[in-house]
Formats: sequence, structure tokens, C-alpha cells
Amino acid sequence: MGNPGLRAASERLRAAPERTVPSGPEGPRHVYVFQREYATVDPARVELVGTDEMTTCVGVAIRNNKTGMTSISHMDFPKIVEGGFKQMLELLGDDDEPFDVHLIGGFDDASTKVVYSAGGKHSIQEGYSHPLCFKIVEVLHKSQQRFHLRSFCVLGINTMTDSYGNARPIVGGFVMQTSSGVVTPASFDITSRCPDEIVRRIRVSVSSYDPNWRGKLLETYNTHADIFQIAPACWMPDWAEMASSHNQLSDSEVLLQCSTSPAAEPPHFVETERRIWKYLIENPDWEDAFPKYKPRVFHWTNDGRWSRHS
Repeated sequence: MGNPGLRAASERLRAAPERTVPSGPEGPRHVYVFQREYATVDPARVELVGTDEMTTCVGVAIRNNKTGMTSISHMDFPKIVEGGFKQMLELLGDDDEPFDVHLIGGFDDASTKVVYSAGGKHSIQEGYSHPLCFKIVEVLHKSQQRFHLRSFCVLGINTMTDSYGNARPIVGGFVMQTSSGVVTPASFDITSRCPDEIVRRIRVSVSSYDPNWRGKLLETYNTHADIFQIAPACWMPDWAEMASSHNQLSDSEVLLQCSTSPAAEPPHFVETERRIWKYLIENPDWEDAFPKYKPRVFHWTNDGRWSRHS
């Protein structure tokens, strides 16, 4: 955290203007990943990769500088880090030179707690971001692949205090230009967080209960076929009942019960949660979304959009 070069890189990233990524013909061709997803892209096909909505999560981008092949993920929990890195590296190729790595997000949400033991009292830090960041650095350090850490904009370096005294991230999203490897702060909207926004958001929650996804990032984009292939996940019928119950909560209760960082969530957080619950109420059977446990497939169209084929 104290490395002068990394601190300077973080300061440049924080000071850079935020880019709003549009969708459709007027926007660059991009691949977006939600929480707990990853995607590996070829720069010959995809111009930008990115993610946002990061509070206690960490966005990870790894790039092979020789080929430009780039993998991006939105990590949310220490137990998916080790397996997640294996997935991200799988299609980046072999290279003796280090891969560039950018770690962004994970603001400092920790509070200091004094604990007492036989050895006396000492302070520990509690929160969601710290153990996740520590695990990511540990896995990078132990990997046989060499890395060049280009951005480390996390924890205290990426934390500000708002007018109400709440801690929140400075950079909550980013994009990487696949041709150059340049990273800039970015935000997306309901049209550019695509395709299949709601189903992909539901996967984040239900995958925790699906043994097929234990310790893994969610598969989203097929690199070789250049299609979005939303791998299936299943949920129990009682999720519809839970969704109906949660939908009765007030907006403030939704924030408190459904977020790890209620004061730092973006303005659309509650609305998004209610759209998820609406889908679950209307589709209590997971096979409505994933018939025969098959992926949902989207192809790129000539008008600059993703269209569902199956």
C-alpha cells in the first residue's frame, strides 16, 4: 500500500474523469461483468471490458501484453479468489513476461475492534474489503505466473468520506481499453450492463447455494465463439416467497438488509433489488430461465446489440 509507484498510479486513476459507457451502435463494443462474474476477451473483437457497482468488492483485470488477451472479474468473497484466478488465467496463454494486473474497488469499510487475549489487548480490523484484498494479494504472490501490479486502488487509497460522514469508494467502476491496456474510471447504466441483466444478477445470489459454482466465478462470455453464454444456475421455489417478503420492505430496510455497505450503494440499488424480486415472483421455477439447465445464449447483431438466440 505504501509503494510510491502504486500510490502515484492510484492518484492518477482517482483524478481521471469518469467515463460513461453507452450501449448500442453509438457505443464501443464492450463486455460487462457483474458481481462474481468473469470474462476473457480478444482485443480483435472487443474494444472495452469493464465493471462497476463496486463497494466492498474488488475488480480484477489481467492482461497479456504480448497478445492483448484480457480477463476481467468482479470478486466478492475470499473463497472464490483462488479458483477465480485459475479461471481467469486459463485463456490468457503462456508468456515468460509478467501479465499486467489492476486491482480496483474494495473501499476501506473496516472498523477497528479491540480484543483481549492471554497476550494482552490488540486491535483487529473488521469488514468485507480487507480479507478479500488480502486473499487476492496472497494468491497473486503464490502463483507460478509472474505479474506486474499496475494499479492497486483499494482500501484506504480508494476511500472518501461524504458530507454525512459515511465512507464510500472514490472509484466504483472502471473500463480497460483492450488494445492498449489503459484503465479509466467508468460507470454503466441499465442499457450497457448487458445482456440479460436481471437473470445474471439473480445468479449472483443463487450461485452461493448451487454446488456447481462453489469456489468459482460465474461463466458469462464465450471467448472463442464471441457470444454471451450465460451459464445456468438454479433456485428453490421458496425464493419467490422470499422475494415477495423482501419486496414489502421500505427502501431504507432494503439497504440495511441487502447490502454489505448501505451508505455506499449507488442510487439505483433499491430499484434494482425490486426488479430482481419481481422476476423471481413471476418466475418461481428456475427452468423458466434455464430450460433443461442449458445456458442462455446471446449473439452480437449488426445494429450493435446483443440478441438472445437460445
